Amino acid sequence: MRISTNQIYSAGVRSIQRNQEQLAKLQNQISSDRRMLTPADDPVASARALTITQAKGLTAQYVENQRDASDRLGLVDSQLTSLTDLLQSARSRVVQASNTILGDSDRQAIAAELAARFDEMLGIANSRNAQGDYLFAGYQSETTPFARSAAVSPASSSISYFGDDGQQLLQVATSQQMATSVAGSELFMNVPEGNGTFAMTAGRTVTGSPNLGSGLIDSGSVLDQAMWRNALNTFPWQGTENRGLQIRFSSVAGVSQYQLFDTSTPAPPAAALPPVAVGDPQPFTPGMAVRLATTAPPAAVATDFGAQVVISGSPADDDAFTIKPSINKSVFQTMQEIIDLLRSPLASSTARTAFSGDLAAHLTNLDQALGNVSRVQSSVGARLQELDALSSNASAVDIQYQQTLSDLQDLDYAQAISDFTRQQVALEAAQKSFVAISGLSLFKYI
Repeated sequence: MRISTNQIYSAGVRSIQRNQEQLAKLQNQISSDRRMLTPADDPVASARALTITQAKGLTAQYVENQRDASDRLGLVDSQLTSLTDLLQSARSRVVQASNTILGDSDRQAIAAELAARFDEMLGIANSRNAQGDYLFAGYQSETTPFARSAAVSPASSSISYFGDDGQQLLQVATSQQMATSVAGSELFMNVPEGNGTFAMTAGRTVTGSPNLGSGLIDSGSVLDQAMWRNALNTFPWQGTENRGLQIRFSSVAGVSQYQLFDTSTPAPPAAALPPVAVGDPQPFTPGMAVRLATTAPPAAVATDFGAQVVISGSPADDDAFTIKPSINKSVFQTMQEIIDLLRSPLASSTARTAFSGDLAAHLTNLDQALGNVSRVQSSVGARLQELDALSSNASAVDIQYQQTLSDLQDLDYAQAISDFTRQQVALEAAQKSFVAISGLSLFKYI
C-alpha cells in the first residue's frame, strides 16, 4: 500500500485534533464538576436526569405550598386560640351572673363587659391574613363575612353571615389538597343549641308566661342516640312541624305529678293543634330523672326516646318544660341573648327562677360554642401536624433526588484526573510522533 506524504500529514493532524478535543472535554468536565456536558455524552442518563429534575422541581413547589398552607393555618389557629380565651372569659362572667344575690346594676355591669366581648368576637370573626383576605369567609375572601343587621338596634344586635361554606384548598402533594381556611358558618353560625341533641324551654302551657314554681331543668342527657333518632322519626306525631315533647306538671290531692305531651303541629296553613297527652301521669319528686318515654295509651304506641332530663325544685300547677330537637344557633345570638337577659331587672321570685333557668340554658349553648371551637381547632391542629409530616417526607425525597442526580451527572474526580493525565500523555506522544514522521524525507539523503 502506498502512503503519500499528504496522507501522513492529514492523519497526524486528525490524531492531534482528536486528542486535543478529548483533552478539552476532560478539562471542561473537571472545571464544571459535571460528567455530562451535553445529552450526547450519555443519552440514557440524560433522559433520566431530566425526569428527576422535573420531579425535583415539582417537589420544591409542593414544599413552598406546604409552607404557605402552614402559615395560613397557623394564623387561623392563633385566632381560634383567642376566640377560645374570649368565650372562656365570657363563660366565667355568665357563671358569676347566675348568682341571684347580685343586684340589677351588677348584672348590667357584667352585660356591659359581655357587650365588649361581643365586639371583640366580631373583630376575630372578621380578621384577615397578610394578603388582606378574610380568614373566615369561605371562598368569599374579599367580602366582609360578618356584619350587624341594619334593621336591628345596637342594644340587641343581630349578626348576619355574608360568606359561604367553602374552604380554600392548596395542593400540598401530588394527590393531596389541604384546606387552609375555616368557613365562618361552621365556626360561628352552625352551633347546635342545648346538649347538641335536644334543647329545653320553660313556660306555662296556657299563657306561655314564665313558670310560677321553682322548678329548673338541666340540659338533659341522651342515653342511646340510635333510640333517639329512631323514636324521633317513627313516633306517630300529631303534626309534621315543631315536633317536641312537653313535660306538664299538676297537683292532685297535694301530690305533684307530671305528664308527657306531644306539642307538634300540622304544617301551615293548617291551624295549630293543642298539645295532646302521650303518657300517663307519673308522681314527681324534686331532683328525679324524668325518662322521655310515651305509654300506650294515651299515645298510639309506647316509645322510648332513649333520653332523660333531671328537674329540680318544685314546679307549680300548669308549669311546663318543652323539649325539642336541637337547631343551629350562632354564637353571636347566644351572646346577645345573654346580654339582653342580664339587662332585664328581676323584680320577683318568679322572674329570678325564670332568669336562672334561661341563663342555665344559655350557658349550655355557650359550652356548645366552646366545644365547636375546640373541634375546629383540633381539625386545624391535625392539618398542621400533617403538613409537618409532608414537609419531612418532601425533604427526604429531595435528598434522594439529589443523590440520584449526583450519581447521573456529577464527575468522578479521581477517574477524570487519571483520564486527563492519560489523554495529555497521548497528545504529547502524538505531537512528538508527528514531528518525527514529518521529518522523514528523501531530500535529506540526496
